Amino acid sequence: MGVDHRGAADGRRVFPRRRDDLLIALGCAAADVASFLAADHDRGPRAIVLALLLLVAGGAATIGRRRYPVQVLLAVAASYLALVVTVPPTTYNFGLSITVGLYSVARYRPPRVVAVAGAATWASQVAGSVRIGWSLPTAMLTYLLAICVASAAGIGVRRWRDQLEQNRQLLADRAVTEERRRIARELHDIVAHHITTMYLLSGGARATLAHDPQTARGALVTLESSGRTALHEMRQLLCVLRGTDVAEEAPAEPQPGIEQIDRLITESRAAGLPVEYEELGEPRALSPATALTLYRIVQEALTNARKHAGDARAFVRLEYGSDRVVVEICDDGDGGGPTMPGGGYGLLGMRERVAVHGGTLEAGRRPGGGYRVVALVPLPPMEPGEDRNPDERGRIPDHRAARG
Repeated sequence: MGVDHRGAADGRRVFPRRRDDLLIALGCAAADVASFLAADHDRGPRAIVLALLLLVAGGAATIGRRRYPVQVLLAVAASYLALVVTVPPTTYNFGLSITVGLYSVARYRPPRVVAVAGAATWASQVAGSVRIGWSLPTAMLTYLLAICVASAAGIGVRRWRDQLEQNRQLLADRAVTEERRRIARELHDIVAHHITTMYLLSGGARATLAHDPQTARGALVTLESSGRTALHEMRQLLCVLRGTDVAEEAPAEPQPGIEQIDRLITESRAAGLPVEYEELGEPRALSPATALTLYRIVQEALTNARKHAGDARAFVRLEYGSDRVVVEICDDGDGGGPTMPGGGYGLLGMRERVAVHGGTLEAGRRPGGGYRVVALVPLPPMEPGEDRNPDERGRIPDHRAARG
């Protein structure tokens, strides 16, 4: 359930790039026009206007430098050659537009294309400068140096960004691995609890079988349920352990569950984040691993809201279904939260937890502002005679009413 806002988030990330490209294009055109007007001219007004139009056209072409860097470089070089042929200037320099075009080719295209583009740019610039009176050796050396500097800058930035991406991926992989280890430790604790319970129940049933068959029968029924749950948790534990084989100590404290969500809400309110909580549907007993997953998702989402939402309110909704349980956490702040494909290792951890149970998780900005996280976790069908509101051994408090 929920709406996928990843397209809207992608649009918001693209807008700053387009704005930057527009500013760069305006800057290139302005710089080249200023450089032309600062030089001495012995041409008439019409020739100067034509020269200015060519320079503005070359600068405007740089707006497409990210998607079409080679074509942009060709367009800028062509405008410069047209300027030399139609309105020969008294001075000639390596304009900002052609520098940006060459840098963009080096930034976004492979080395072979960079070499060809650099050679073609060098030849066109040398020809233009010789036409207005430069000596050939001076023109060749000057523009060779300028082209090498612009190309080296583009290649250097590209390698730097590639290294940043590799580091980001390594950090993300490490975060996923650490989260898998944490989940494995928690599942190990849960499975150990169930096995211990089975051991105690089997001993109690054996001791009371002769003189109290009814009590022994109840213990065996509970033993069967614990065994079924333990097998299910063991399968999940084995799936998680496929990603890591490093043994670590299990946590000493009992693992939290649905009952502790109230504590999270209280802590968030105390930290200055107003939280409303609502529980829908008919509560039913959840396995410890499922309850822990829901608790961790609420914990991480509320933590992100406190860090990134700013002055906002948060809303937590837990909905029970016949075959699923859905938890939704959203806020109405203007600071947003971590985006989907990018950073935000907490989101990676939440996805790993939900994936262990075969569920789905959606996270993204809300259309009206704020951030929203929705996790859907499938539930096994209810066994005949299963109590939706179990007793003290797995009691679920009834807090279905909304709390402000």
